[in-house]
Formats: sequence, structure tokens, C-alpha cells
Amino acid sequence: MTQLEHFLNRAEQVLARLEALLPAATPVPDWALGSAFRWRKRGGVGYLQVVRHPATIRLDDLCNIAAQKKQIEQNTRQFVSGLPANNVLLTGARGTGKSSLIKACLHQFADQGLRLIEVDKADLADLPDIVDLVAERHERFIIFCDDLSFEEGEAGYKALKVALDGSITGPSDNVLIYATSNRRHLLPEKMSDNQGYSHGDDGDLHPGETVEEKISLSERFGLWVSFYPFRQDDYLEIVAHWLSSLGCNAAEIAAARPEALRWALQRGSRSGRVAWQFARDYAGQSAERKHV
Repeated sequence: MTQLEHFLNRAEQVLARLEALLPAATPVPDWALGSAFRWRKRGGVGYLQVVRHPATIRLDDLCNIAAQKKQIEQNTRQFVSGLPANNVLLTGARGTGKSSLIKACLHQFADQGLRLIEVDKADLADLPDIVDLVAERHERFIIFCDDLSFEEGEAGYKALKVALDGSITGPSDNVLIYATSNRRHLLPEKMSDNQGYSHGDDGDLHPGETVEEKISLSERFGLWVSFYPFRQDDYLEIVAHWLSSLGCNAAEIAAARPEALRWALQRGSRSGRVAWQFARDYAGQSAERKHV
């Protein structure tokens, strides 16, 4: 072996060792396989996993949230049309359609180029990688963070703040973030936070740094949409809608009202989720009786 061959062999060995130490490249997904994706981790490497069977819920399936639906649909329409649009924070009572509304928007606008990427709270630190992965694509991407809340000191909190508004680079114009949460300020609020308030000479109340930090993330969402608990009539209307969609006739829907109310009482909630669960149970039993 000549000296040159020996040198080249040693160089190849060194390069192989260096490659083993470098982080693996993020795999590029097959965008033609679907309109919804999940961010997953394997061996420390993040990648987009296609959702083979995304939710098929429609905007018309969501009852008694007309004002919220109008806001989200309008913002999403602007986004897919290439017009200015805002990141969205959907907050409020559980089971009132916050997540379903985002999924319904995908169903409504997927054929216009909308794509949905679901990211777990534990993976929010990877947001810069996700944005870089889709930045050159022609589709429009909503990054979906469901049931979002943080404890103090979590890494994903800072990463989300930067992704929303605060990076040295400008935001990608084909990416928005839609997040749902049961609380608007996303961080737990404690009585001790009030100790940071101070009174000025003119009597004004000035929030301390702790409070400022806790509301700073929410303020980075341009659009806040609030959801409220349903009244009894609202709940029964949602039950009727789902029973009808599951094949029940008008007589069956009317007969189901007392059972629907008992179901809600047992669950301690009159949410849309509870209405959907009752409708599936009732429609299934009704169909079984017809075949006996």
C-alpha cells in the first residue's frame, strides 16, 4: 500500500467516525400520501408521519359555536389564499369543539392546499426544525398543538414563544400555529404571583415580572377565540344532530332526550364530546334492537 493509499484509507475512517457523531438528517415525508401529519421521534431524530385516516368531521357538524366557527374559518380562508392571517389560541370549556374545529378546517380546505401537522407539547422544542422542513413547500401548513398548558421551566414554552414571535428570522408565510387550551394564559396562576404587583404614586396597578411572563405567550397569538359551556337545549340539539347523522329517525331522537340528560348528569358535563359519546351508544343499541 502506497503512502497516499494509506492516507486516504485513514481519512475515510476518520470521516466515518465523524458522520456517526453528527445528528441524522430529518427524513423528508412523501407529501402526496395525505393532508395530515404527526411529528414523531425515533432514535432522537424527528420526522413527519402521515396520518392515513384523518378525522372527517365537517364544519356543519359543529353546533352552537357559530361565532367561533366564523372567526376560525375566516382566518383559515385568508391563510390558504395567501393573505395575512393570525396564529390562533382557542381556549375555554372542555369538550366544546376546540380541537374538532381545527380538524374541520382541514377537511374544508385540504383541497386548496391546507396541511395539518400535529405536534405534542413534549416536542415543541423541535418547532424550528419543523418550520425549516416545510418552509419551501407550496402548501399552507397549520401546526396544531392540542390541549396546551405548561408548568414553569418547561423547554417547549420558550420554543413556542420564539416560533410565534421572537426569532431573529422572520416567520414563514406558509406556517401558522393553532393551539387549544383549557386556560388562556397557558401557565398556572398562583396567589403568590400577586405579590409582584406594585402601586404607583397615582394609584395605578403595575404587574410584576412573573405575571408579565405568564401572559406574554398568550399575547403572541394574534387571534383569541373563547368557548363556553353549553346550555341544556344546546346539548340536546347536538345530541339530535349526531343521532340523525348515525341513522336515527325523528321518533328515536325524541325518545332519546331523557336518556341523553341522564347520561350528561352521570358525566357531570353537557359538552359536545359527551353528546357525541351518548349518540354513539344510543344509536348502536337502537340498531342492535332493530336486528333482533
